[in-house]
Amino acid sequence: MKRRLLGAAVLLVAVLVVGTAGYVIFEGWGVFDALYMTAITVSTVGFTEVHPLSDAGRAFTMALVLMGVGAIGFSFGILLDFLMEGHLGGMLEVRRMNRQIDALSQHHIIAGVGRVGVIVARELADEGVDFVLVDSADAPIEVAKANGWLYVQGDATEEETLHAAGIERAASLITALDQDADNLFVTVTAKTLNPSLFVVSRSSNESSESKLIKAGANRVITPTVIGGRRMASLVLHPFVSDYLDLVTHDAGVEYRLQEIDLTPSSPIADRSIRESAVRDRFGAFILAVRGADGVIDTSPSFDRVLVAGDRLVVLGTPEQLSSLAQAI
Repeated sequence: MKRRLLGAAVLLVAVLVVGTAGYVIFEGWGVFDALYMTAITVSTVGFTEVHPLSDAGRAFTMALVLMGVGAIGFSFGILLDFLMEGHLGGMLEVRRMNRQIDALSQHHIIAGVGRVGVIVARELADEGVDFVLVDSADAPIEVAKANGWLYVQGDATEEETLHAAGIERAASLITALDQDADNLFVTVTAKTLNPSLFVVSRSSNESSESKLIKAGANRVITPTVIGGRRMASLVLHPFVSDYLDLVTHDAGVEYRLQEIDLTPSSPIADRSIRESAVRDRFGAFILAVRGADGVIDTSPSFDRVLVAGDRLVVLGTPEQLSSLAQAI
């Protein structure tokens, strides 16, 4: 449609140029007089002739009227189609969305809105965090529109598309494209534009994992491997699997796992887990602690002293976790 609009505009300009040139050639008028005469002729306004016309000039004027009426009718039809088909509203919607994306910071970008990408988007939406979807196909964009999610329609492997999604200001990128080569290219490009970006990449097979890590991906997920391990776990350790589902995946259960960072001003900093009384005060459980040195204590004792810079993995209901996060 944009090409048709551009074609209509070019046609109108061409009629003005031809008309102006004709009056200059046939009547010897100046350029401004010739342009003025062309404008009032093409628009069929019917003003008085700028100068008396010769027979050749009258013949040219009649031809110009036919050309002008045809060009205006064609252009009006194109404009009417543009308005009736909702393209104007779509352009305004894209501009509004671009302004919203430009205002984001520390948001998340999902490249590739297939079956995996849609699940990721829903999880992020449930958490209430800001994110932008990137896909070139129409169907995923319709899904984004239906859910009210921010999106950029374009090729995620191109820098221009990533710029439009705010890659320089983003906190993370999840690249879930179908081809490992595309995920590799997006990872390299994104890391070049934002070296501090946390990148999670999907891979179709295990052989691609090392390449994606070398390209800059912080984490690589291979759905087939995870699916296979999950199926084996259901057979070998069904209760453990049910428990993990309960606290991480089941939408009907209120328990959640969450990360909480300790700041120097936290009231439980420099206190042991027992002294912090997180369980008694908030009802939440501290399951693991990652220290500032990056070492993860997967089973911290009650005597472990919590210090600023520690990252806690906590289990509890959304209300418990929210109260704990606000308190510390």
